[in-house]
Amino acid sequence: MNGVHDVGGMQDMGPIHIETNEPVFHARWEGRVYALNRALGAWRKWNLDNSRWTQEMLPPAEYFTMSYYERWYHRMLKQLVESKLLTRAEIETGKPAKGSSKLTPALRAEEVTATFTKARFEGRSRAGAPPRFTAGQRVRARNIHPPGHTRLPRYARGHVGTIEADQGVFALPDTNAAFQGENPQHVYSVRFEARELWGEQARPQDVVYIDMWDSYLDPA
Repeated sequence: MNGVHDVGGMQDMGPIHIETNEPVFHARWEGRVYALNRALGAWRKWNLDNSRWTQEMLPPAEYFTMSYYERWYHRMLKQLVESKLLTRAEIETGKPAKGSSKLTPALRAEEVTATFTKARFEGRSRAGAPPRFTAGQRVRARNIHPPGHTRLPRYARGHVGTIEADQGVFALPDTNAAFQGENPQHVYSVRFEARELWGEQARPQDVVYIDMWDSYLDPA
């Protein structure tokens, strides 16, 4: 969807502040939110794409005023309720609902080290449809405005680029986020000239590379 998160290429969003020697966490609670995210993910009630979509649906005024891990925290609360792992009343009181059953944790303490140090990368090497495009082919990003989640940025829609490389097969975020199936497709690194995206005011030597799924593209 055209949400508050999709600000790439937009004007008047202010400068990007780069923090020198930025710590992994600015406060202990941020580390706890990260740990909760990994522990709750072990229940497999949601996936990475659904997490992104749930966060994108935060009210814009709140999204812009929250820090990175504040967004994670509020997103997790929503997912816990929607997946029926907790009720809103249980979150607010910190006490289990009367008659609720006690569940065995999906991630036990003795499994944490192995789980957190294991490479975690969702989506690659799935079997899927054959690729529609090859390196060097000219393509146009589709000008679509889906109501749900998508990884097709607004600033690239309708513009022409060149396939740089085929990155392999990955689940389509648009359907995976809504639990409508993985719909695996080839993903390409697509090269866009900056002037194609932003006009003559862009520097002629600048380019942007975007990873794009098969269904995001048409032949140019």
